Amino acid sequence: MTDLSVGDPGPGAAPVGTDLIELGGSALQVGVVALGARLAVLRAPDRDGTFADVVLGLDPDGYRDDRAFLGATVGRFANRIDGGTFVLDGRRHTVPCNENGVALHGGPDGFDRQVFAADPVVTGPDGSRSLTLRRTSPDGENGFPGTLDVAVAYAVRGAELHIEHTATTDAPTVVNLTNHAYFNLTGHGGTVEGHRVRIPADHFLPVDDRLIPTGGPAPVAGTPFDLRTPTPLGRHLRAPHPQLARTRGYDHTFVIDRPAGADLALAAHVEDPGSGRTLTVLTDQPGVQFYSGNFLDGTIRLRDGTAVRQGDAFCLEPQHYPNSPNEPDFPSTVLRPGERYRSRIVLRFGLIEPR
Repeated sequence: MTDLSVGDPGPGAAPVGTDLIELGGSALQVGVVALGARLAVLRAPDRDGTFADVVLGLDPDGYRDDRAFLGATVGRFANRIDGGTFVLDGRRHTVPCNENGVALHGGPDGFDRQVFAADPVVTGPDGSRSLTLRRTSPDGENGFPGTLDVAVAYAVRGAELHIEHTATTDAPTVVNLTNHAYFNLTGHGGTVEGHRVRIPADHFLPVDDRLIPTGGPAPVAGTPFDLRTPTPLGRHLRAPHPQLARTRGYDHTFVIDRPAGADLALAAHVEDPGSGRTLTVLTDQPGVQFYSGNFLDGTIRLRDGTAVRQGDAFCLEPQHYPNSPNEPDFPSTVLRPGERYRSRIVLRFGLIEPR
């Protein structure tokens, strides 16, 4: 695997923020760093059995200055809060804005900037490998109320990576956590515009010029947001649709319709015809943010020296809807004492079946 270590912490010592903690086996090879509880390496085989890293990753020191959230756990509130303010139980709370008058991914010092404590890696009787990272976010951090105890668990089970976020609080608060990995199924290098994307959603959330939802879900039918059948990512990327022009590409929440009683629902399926790799995303969340890397502008260099631009990667971020604390008709993101927040993501890798 790619070596990210910045030094051996010694036997029994906890890894420092940018040491690579390795998971995985014969089907997937996964590396996590404690800074931002982030997914730093994810190596999967192509149709010839050749492994390549399919997530964008940086050199160790690069994560300390990363503002693109590469592979990070984002929170306390993923996505955007309008004006950085919300009212909960009659009290107004203010989160510092860090993008165009909104609080993005928890504000300027969100979870992506924090070092989590890593438990020892556990090997299960089935050969799975799992790692849990923990952090206590103090009351008032970035303006959010309540002391929040957070755990992020990564588990490699065959060709699947399971990511689970859990949290408890000592006072009413809002929580919305996800992983912000950037994917390129070719391996690093090459465009993703030929990847075939399927998002089985009948509705999406239109947004204003600050990427705040303008109302309730709108039908995808007859728009570039109709991705219910496999569609090359680049087909509509520059289409003259006002929503795509406003966000410089895809950066929208798609509404997931989870069947009653279902444990998880399909959020998206992506195929790369070149390598043969496939990615299926399953979740228990009400939405998935599809982001086409619109703000990748060549200033970020990966650990192999590659400069990445729009069209070089995409994100699929299962989560609650943006600005939910200010939208009473959206699914609630309120967490109260005695309750347990839980968010689950499954990244399932495979190969395109011969036709």
